[in-house]
Amino acid sequence: THVPGKMLVHPFNGRRIPVICDAELVDMSFGTGAVKITPAHDPNDFDTGKRHDLDFVNVLTEDGLINDEGGDRFKGLKRFAARKAVIDALDALGLYEGKAANPMRLGLCSRSKDVIEPMLKPQWWVNCAAMAADACEAARKKDLEIIPAFMEPTWFRWLENIRDWCISRQLWWGHRIPAYYIKFEGESDEDAGMPGGASEKLDRWIIGREEQEARAEAEAKFPNKAFTLEQDEDVLDTWFSSGLFPFSVFGWPDSTPDLNEFYPTALLETGHDIMFFWVARMVMMGMKLTGKVPFKQVYLHAMVRDAHGRKMSKSLGNVIDPLNVIEGISLKDLNATLEGGNLDEKEVKKAQAGQARDYPEGIPECGTDAMRFALVAYTAQGRDINLDVLRVVGYRHWCNKMWNAVRFAMMNLGENYAPPEEALTKKSPGLTPASRWALSRLDKACASVNAAMEAYDFNASTTGVYSFWQYDLCDVFIELMKPVVAGDDETAKKTTRDALWTLLDSGLRLLHPFMPFVTEELWQRLPRRAAERARSIMVASYPIADPANRADDELESHLSSALDAVKAVRALRASYNLPPKARPEVFLVCRSEETSGALNLFADAVSTLSSSGKTTVLGENDAAPAGCGVTVVSESLSVFVNLAGSVDPAAEIGKLEKKMAATAKQISELTKKMQMDGYETKVPESVRRENEEKMAKLEAEVAAANAATEDFRKLL
Repeated sequence: THVPGKMLVHPFNGRRIPVICDAELVDMSFGTGAVKITPAHDPNDFDTGKRHDLDFVNVLTEDGLINDEGGDRFKGLKRFAARKAVIDALDALGLYEGKAANPMRLGLCSRSKDVIEPMLKPQWWVNCAAMAADACEAARKKDLEIIPAFMEPTWFRWLENIRDWCISRQLWWGHRIPAYYIKFEGESDEDAGMPGGASEKLDRWIIGREEQEARAEAEAKFPNKAFTLEQDEDVLDTWFSSGLFPFSVFGWPDSTPDLNEFYPTALLETGHDIMFFWVARMVMMGMKLTGKVPFKQVYLHAMVRDAHGRKMSKSLGNVIDPLNVIEGISLKDLNATLEGGNLDEKEVKKAQAGQARDYPEGIPECGTDAMRFALVAYTAQGRDINLDVLRVVGYRHWCNKMWNAVRFAMMNLGENYAPPEEALTKKSPGLTPASRWALSRLDKACASVNAAMEAYDFNASTTGVYSFWQYDLCDVFIELMKPVVAGDDETAKKTTRDALWTLLDSGLRLLHPFMPFVTEELWQRLPRRAAERARSIMVASYPIADPANRADDELESHLSSALDAVKAVRALRASYNLPPKARPEVFLVCRSEETSGALNLFADAVSTLSSSGKTTVLGENDAAPAGCGVTVVSESLSVFVNLAGSVDPAAEIGKLEKKMAATAKQISELTKKMQMDGYETKVPESVRRENEEKMAKLEAEVAAANAATEDFRKLL
């Protein structure tokens, strides 16, 4: 504690060096607990020097040699030679205590791999405090909306702690800084100073958009003096130039018709990793230079990582080139992409091993549409996308399924088919219940996809359109229409074909933003209305919801009940290992009028979708025939599948008895819970109601299993 505030004497030049305490820079538990500070040659030391008002002593020339501050003994030496010379000089004075290894991080030049030596150099800076405050206020007032909203705190955290911005860059390419340095005629280089070097004189700089403007200002500043002007060789920071983009492209600073018409813009889409580097700079500069926020909304997309969540890196071999996913590539060719670059031999082998683990068979050809759809569907992951190529492959297979669906449609529509000139509605004459259901599902898909896109919830939009194509159109409607078009009812055939065309036409339009190529190709193959003027799906009208004319919630509920029955039949077929060609009879025991009405309407649909024989709807007091497998779908529905001649009755009785024992145990546990003291007063009504419904279902399962057991006994 007695040392801080005292002065040390430099052993070579006698300079007095203050001893200071600084908790931010020094770790007392590391080494001796003391460290030298070189404010002119280290970023952290620079901050320490500012905090303690230290001298900033630069010991390097512009060429990296020791300058006059090094004294005659070291002046002119290269840095590494000087370090050795300093150790020798300290040793000669008896002041050298030794050295110890100290792992540290060194900045290396990306091209030469040489060690970078920080040093103080004059740079151009921008004070961002006021601009950052304006950008924060714009976000708070919602003049600027950041999407997704969870990125807003990052916006405020960066801008509320902003520092001055260095905009000088020592590069060949870029916007050259519009600053000019004055050199008077007849003066020496030493008197003139070096622009951009430690010896430059700040009062010699003149700012001007052009040299002529700068010269006029220089003549006014230094009248009656002969001089030359040298423009600064530095260029503006890339992000400074990029920050001008929203308005410079429209002719700013001139007040052009385009600038007045199109600025400010509506939406910026970019990656969240450059929200500060680019987006914040555009907002700050736009508001400062034009007085307007450059765009209303910012949509920040996620960053793509590999399937394991790792950042893509050449040295790991996990970089996924989109072209390789689109076009496909063998493992051999994938390995070859690592050769000829800047990786050393060990890194190449390590990366190739990583490729072999992740893509043992290479990457299959997936196509542009599958790649695009997968990336949009992945946006639910937020900040990062863990891209699994197998998922992209899955969407390629889905494209094939969609292609086959349209091929089926073309076969069933016929060569001379003409689409209906008026849009189909739920009240269109002759529509089958399945067609009206499909139109209602299309309407729901249009509503969900449009709402999701307006909210920039692209994952939800892809889910909506995928569900419509996969689960409503392909899995249900196309299967239900097959017996219709194969039948004799010409009216039903015509209206079903019209419904199919409507679903395909609207479905392709709905999908087009996500899969532009395959949808264009398929849409061009569909017959057109005579009134259709769009030559491409790109300019065709986008489907929107029309609930008043298409939505039918009651019908959807009815078919939903039928689909529950279909799932139960399929599960029973699987549990009894019935062969695919088996067509057993199905009996649906309904214990409510609503369920009975729904299943009577869609009994044929149950038969078609479950690959069964005739489906019969029974009342609560009706009995299914002996020898049926049974499952309870809900309180109001039990499904029976006639297994006579298809299964071993004794084995099925054993399964049912085991199932009844497990169900009886559940009933016992639930009964015990419902008979506890205070159950009626302490347990919430919603929970009690849920328990009652569960008990009713369990008891129905036991009754159904008992009945099935008795039926199987009759088959013994």
